[in-house]
Amino acid sequence: MRTRVIDYNAAEPRRRFNLATATTIPHSPNRMRLATIRLNTGPNRDTDDNKVELIGTVGVRGVTGISQLLFRIFRDGREIFDTQQGIESAGSEQNYAVTFQAIDSRVSGTHVYTLTVEDRATGTTANVVGPISFSGLATRRTESTNV
Repeated sequence: MRTRVIDYNAAEPRRRFNLATATTIPHSPNRMRLATIRLNTGPNRDTDDNKVELIGTVGVRGVTGISQLLFRIFRDGREIFDTQQGIESAGSEQNYAVTFQAIDSRVSGTHVYTLTVEDRATGTTANVVGPISFSGLATRRTESTNV
């Protein structure tokens, strides 16, 4: 089997760490949309061979307490992935670049993927300080051919 690239897309809303543009992360159930991308996996009768690899990196800073940041990825408004990261504040580590990967399997057609973050710990504060990047690679397994 071989893998064929069908589509690729990336968003980079913030390229650098910058305290001057820090944005406070809302507490659950509210969330902040960080980035959105659109991918086309093409029409395929056998979606078992399709997958989308998604990678997100978000620069965050702990301000008060130990925040519990919940990062989510949505496909067309439906959650398909989440991960949580604890973020410490003053007196310890404060700045983090959180990176994660998700695989969305058996998909066809065009989809919008959205990356969000929210703080699940009450009485804490964390900020998005950058960078932010979100990318997706759509692939399909194909029969190998001998050349």
